[in-house]
Amino acid sequence: MFFPRTDGRMEWMGADGVARSATFADRLDATESGQRLRTALSLHGEWLPAVLDAAHDRLRRIRDRQQPDAGGLVIATDQEHARGVAAMLRGRCGVDAVVATSEDPDASARISRFAAGDSPWLVAVRMVSEGVDIPRLRVGVYATTTTTELFFRQAVGRFVRWRAGLRRQQAYLFLPDDHRLRAWAAQITEQRRHVLRRQDGTDDETEVPADAAEPAPRDQLSLFAAISATPLGSPAESTPAFDDVAVERDAEDDGTLPVALAPPPPLPGRTMLAPAGGSRSRHVHKRQLRDRNTAKVRSLARLTGLTHSKVNLELNRRVGIRRIGEATVDQLERRLRKADEWRRSL
Repeated sequence: MFFPRTDGRMEWMGADGVARSATFADRLDATESGQRLRTALSLHGEWLPAVLDAAHDRLRRIRDRQQPDAGGLVIATDQEHARGVAAMLRGRCGVDAVVATSEDPDASARISRFAAGDSPWLVAVRMVSEGVDIPRLRVGVYATTTTTELFFRQAVGRFVRWRAGLRRQQAYLFLPDDHRLRAWAAQITEQRRHVLRRQDGTDDETEVPADAAEPAPRDQLSLFAAISATPLGSPAESTPAFDDVAVERDAEDDGTLPVALAPPPPLPGRTMLAPAGGSRSRHVHKRQLRDRNTAKVRSLARLTGLTHSKVNLELNRRVGIRRIGEATVDQLERRLRKADEWRRSL
């Protein structure tokens, strides 16, 4: 899974009646950060339509090339926002999205029909915290002002679902380049390395209470008004997480670094079946070694300022291989040691 992030320049009227302008790269206090995010997600700006276009294009490509029933999920802010997003998808992309909100008594039935069907888009409010399980989801748009870590992790969890019969299952969650969401995505990436080594992993999600949306005080919202939101550039290269196999050819095609999802840990009360046969065990072991190599490359790229591609090439040179996808178990283990040696020398 990876997280394409989009920067933007937002203009809004603050609660004090003063006009403000900022990008996601600008440092703001908590109140202004929240107002900046609300402005980016406004139905009347240019930021949200641009991100929806990019997400729909990604979903269309997946449906055309890999998985015809692949679905997308937009996590909206409230009912009015959800209806506006659905109208935007209809007008810009020509698709009718299913809308489900926690206030809608038919929401669960709508979601069940979406899960069992092949409609492209679901727009939901808060439903990510209510046990939603739609294995065909492959693309998401995080279009809510809720920035708590727990809610973000649950949103990510909607896309970490493994379907038998598909060789690669890349998933994409498009994000505002907000510093809080960026931090949660990076944290998930780092922690994934430890999860991969656990033999008794469990899905320990806890539902987010309905009041977790961090609403701003009413007096702070009284004069707030979004003025404009303009995207800056294309979605940035993601922070990779949940790596599976090397996808260098895909990276060359896309200009980004998609990574495939490994099967999630078993649910509570269930045990994971042991692999049948030594060949499968070796395959799992090699996949885990590749996961660890990917994490090392990411860390070295941050420390050295080199691109992921250059770090990969240098490690391959030190081990004497052409590409990581052709490496043996021994070569993958030596590659990890070379990465550690390189890190210690910095």
